[in-house]
Amino acid sequence: MFTKKFSDFIENSKHIINISYKPTKEEFNKAVKLTLLGIIIIGVLGFIISLIISIVTGTPL
Repeated sequence: MFTKKFSDFIENSKHIINISYKPTKEEFNKAVKLTLLGIIIIGVLGFIISLIISIVTGTPL
């Protein structure tokens, strides 16, 4: 039972490695930019929510 699942996992892992490729510089840069944009958006949203909560409750940041 365990050996069957493990061997299936190994076969699937080999298949993924065989079809994957190294991203080009353009693809990598695009992924980095999108990741940073997402982090910035989440940070700004968190700050805005914190600011609203501090205004509503009357406590300083």
